[in-house]
Amino acid sequence: MASMAVQLLGFFLGLLGFTGTVVATVLPHWRSTAYLGSNIITATTQMKGLWMECVWHSTGIYQCELYRSLLALPRDLQAARALMVLSCVTSVLASVVSVMGMKCTRFARDSLIKSPLVLSGGICFLCAGLLCLITVSWTTNDVIVEFYDPFLPSGLKYEIGLAVYLGYASACLSLAGGLVLCWSSSADRSRSPLLMQRSQPSSPPPPFNNIYPPAPLYKPPEALKGNHAPSLCSLSSNGYRLNNYV
Repeated sequence: MASMAVQLLGFFLGLLGFTGTVVATVLPHWRSTAYLGSNIITATTQMKGLWMECVWHSTGIYQCELYRSLLALPRDLQAARALMVLSCVTSVLASVVSVMGMKCTRFARDSLIKSPLVLSGGICFLCAGLLCLITVSWTTNDVIVEFYDPFLPSGLKYEIGLAVYLGYASACLSLAGGLVLCWSSSADRSRSPLLMQRSQPSSPPPPFNNIYPPAPLYKPPEALKGNHAPSLCSLSSNGYRLNNYV
């Protein structure tokens, strides 16, 4: 029961991380306008994401435009797209494998394949969390480097957006869920030899010969001892010859 609860905890942590990763991938709040210099205009706020660029006006109007050309995008943005999509796909695979391997499901119940499936799901959640963590860390580094670049105009500098922080939280949740699932799988493997030793009998069963004694040897009855088939010698000795019948 405790192992089942641990597996459910790890699965829900990974599922929360997967949900946060999807939301962070879709949101355009990866970079927001930095208000620097003496001429600060707060009437509009510009935000850049992986798939679109949005402008928020003080009147409450949102205007978003999708990136139309994939090849015209910077290489760091293309890599961030690929890594986040790969993280989402890996999280989906981890969720499916973990559901099949958990003890609360009926798939392959009482089978030895359950523990490897949970371990595989935990490893997939770890890979998904690492991919998301790499992407948001890379974006954070680019934003900080550009922000402190003295040769870059103030209008082209951005700050870290809300989606990046959400990506950090999602990566931590996915990593935590993967670690919990891997730990539960290793705990089940360590318990299985002990259960097998306990299930075996303490002393070997008695030998077969002691329970059932051997059967006695066959002895023909006294009346059948002299009942043999007559041979040629016996025929001749009794006065019968073959020449008399040829």
